[in-house]
Amino acid sequence: MTATQETPVSADITVKPVSRRPKQLPYPLSIYQSAVGKKWVMAITGIMMMGFVFAHMVGNLKMYQGPADFDTYSEGLRTLLYPILPKSGALWLLRSVLLVALVLHLHSAYSLTVMNRRSRPVAYQSRRDYLAANFASRTMRYSGLIVLAFIGFHILNLTTGTVAAPNFVYGEVYANLVHALEQPWVAFIYIVANLALGVHLYHGAWSLFQSLGANNPRLNAARKYFAIGFTAVVIGLNLTFPIAVLAGVVSLPST
Repeated sequence: MTATQETPVSADITVKPVSRRPKQLPYPLSIYQSAVGKKWVMAITGIMMMGFVFAHMVGNLKMYQGPADFDTYSEGLRTLLYPILPKSGALWLLRSVLLVALVLHLHSAYSLTVMNRRSRPVAYQSRRDYLAANFASRTMRYSGLIVLAFIGFHILNLTTGTVAAPNFVYGEVYANLVHALEQPWVAFIYIVANLALGVHLYHGAWSLFQSLGANNPRLNAARKYFAIGFTAVVIGLNLTFPIAVLAGVVSLPST
């Protein structure tokens, strides 16, 4: 075969595209198909869950006021907007919104991971590939999985009373909490889960501004202080709850 001759191409050979583009969804759902849209969804749902975590922490502080105040606070949540809505109606509505936010948060995080892997099919070859990353950012996946598992445990423990909940009585929230956290292994789970939540919160609180487009170097210091402050307040106070029960600071009234 000479240099000028070409190899014949069979007509039966079909060229497959490297990757197929997903079908375009109608607006505004099409925004979510882009990486920017997914980052916005992850940031907004993250803000929603940060608000819940902060409100949940503030409400739990009432345990230091005793069983009457804590149980009254819990009953107030169940009767929120009653009788406009049925009893526990507003509470279940809030739970449903948080569940949707959680699912969207997880899906957007997973989708972004898949998109990043497809854009870089060959792994980094050098040992140091986290120049701008830190421990929190590199462990977001693992801290998120720990928190997700803890949410399931927390619901089974103190909402349904089906796991590690001795003497569980519906409505007696203070007593249920003390009975649960008096068990050292349960208190240990709460402590470890809150530490994982702290790692997740810190990076999430810092990076959400970047995801929303507020990525100005002049704001970096403020973003860092906000992330540190928010995480320290929420996790610091959350950790006092199991420790206070184990130390006997919070206990059931003697009969």
